[in-house]
Amino acid sequence: MLMAHPAVLSGLIDEYEALRLLDASDLGPEARRRMDDITYNLCVSTGTRDVDTALIAARHRLPGARPEDDSLLTTTPS
Repeated sequence: MLMAHPAVLSGLIDEYEALRLLDASDLGPEARRRMDDITYNLCVSTGTRDVDTALIAARHRLPGARPEDDSLLTTTPS
């Protein structure tokens, strides 16, 4: 699998989060299409099938990522 450059992943993450904060569904068809494009590109770039997994995978490929970043698992003290 080809790996996207970290700068590309970072840009996709930033744009996705900005559109999500603005609620792209309320911004009109152009913003919704851009959100769909970004989601697709994140999934393709990371080899995943949903945007949440793609965001986690993309963040793990950025410089300075730590294994515990974005962990879906939580530990509870015994």
